[in-house]
Amino acid sequence: MPSQVYFVNLRSRTYQENKISKIRNLFDRAGLNNLVQKDDLTAIKLHFGERGNDSFINPVFVRQVVDKVKSNGARPFLTDTNTLYSGSRHNAVDHLLTAMEHGFDYTVTGAPLIIADGLRSENFIEIEISKKHFSKVKLARDIVSANSVIVLSHFKGHEMAGFGGAIKNLAMGGAPAAGKKEQHASKMIVNQDKCIGCAQCSTVCPEKASTLNDNNKAEISPDSCIGCGECLTTCPEKAIEMDWETEIPALLERMTEYAYGVAKTHDKHIGYINFLINITPDCDCASWSDAPIVPDIGFLASTDPVAIDQASYDLVNKQISLSTSLLLSDCEAGADKFHCLRSHIDGTIQLSYGEEIGLGSRDYELILL
Repeated sequence: MPSQVYFVNLRSRTYQENKISKIRNLFDRAGLNNLVQKDDLTAIKLHFGERGNDSFINPVFVRQVVDKVKSNGARPFLTDTNTLYSGSRHNAVDHLLTAMEHGFDYTVTGAPLIIADGLRSENFIEIEISKKHFSKVKLARDIVSANSVIVLSHFKGHEMAGFGGAIKNLAMGGAPAAGKKEQHASKMIVNQDKCIGCAQCSTVCPEKASTLNDNNKAEISPDSCIGCGECLTTCPEKAIEMDWETEIPALLERMTEYAYGVAKTHDKHIGYINFLINITPDCDCASWSDAPIVPDIGFLASTDPVAIDQASYDLVNKQISLSTSLLLSDCEAGADKFHCLRSHIDGTIQLSYGEEIGLGSRDYELILL
C-alpha cells in the first residue's frame, strides 16, 4: 500500500490561503497532530543555516508548527546538531548565536533552542540498528530523548548527496561529530591541474589536513582528512575531488542507515514536512545561497521519510529550469534536475536503500489539499 504524502501549492488569493494557513492545515490533514501527545517534549528538527546563508526555512513558518505542537499540550523545542566542519555552527555557543541571528529566537518562533549534541558535540548515545554498514549508530542524545519529533526539511541540491531532504536531515542532523565522521568516511584529493593555490581549502578544513606544497598547490593528507566535504564546497575551481564512483554510493548508504537509526528511536511518533521553496543547488551549510534552480513549488507532509523525499524529488523534476540558475539551459521540464547539476552523483540511492532497509516506501499517493 502506498504511503500518503500531502501537498499544498503556493497559490493564494485570500487570507485563508496564505502560507501560514497552508502549513497549519497541512499539519492537521497529514495527521501529524496524532504523533504528538500531551506533555511530550517534542523536538522540532531543522537546519538554522550557516552564517551568510539565507535559504533556510523561514522562522515564521516554523512558528506555525510550534503552535500546532503546543495545541496538543506538548512542549516543543527547536534543535539541530553541531557541524563536523569549521564554521558558524561548529560548537553550541556559535550555533545558538547563528540561529538567533537568523531569527530563530523565542519571540519569533515561540520555542526554546537546544543544540542536541551538547557544547562540543560530546552528548550522544549509541543505538543498535544491525545494518550492512553499522551495527550501532551514534545519535544526539537530546533528539533520542525527546518523546516525539517533527522534522522540517528545506529540500534542495547537495554537493555530495545529490539532494538533501528528510533523509539527510535525519541522518547528518541527528548525529554528533563522531557520527558525522562515520557517515562521511571518504577521502578528498586535489586535482593539481585545476588548483590555483588560493588556500581556501586550508582555511576551512577543521583538521588542518589541507596545506600548500612547494608548487603552491593544495595537498590533502589522507591520514588527517575526515571527509566532511567543506573543501569540496568552497573550492572556487572545483579542484577538490573524490572517487565518486566508489565513495558516493557507500556514503549515501551509511547516511541512510543513520536516518533509519533516528526514525527507529521514535517509531510512530515522528513526522516530516518538506519545504519546496528556494530550491538551491547547494546545502544550507554553505555560507551563501545560490539562485534557485526551479520555481517555488509548495509544502509536503508525511509520516514516511522515503515517500516524502521521493515525492519532493519528482515534483522538482517536473518543473522548468530557471535560466538564471546553475542548471544547464537544456535541463527541460521532466528532466532530472539533480542529475543535470551533478551527473556523477546518484542521490536516489538514499531512496532505494531507504526502502531496502525498511526506512520507508518509494511508492506514494500524493494527496492534494
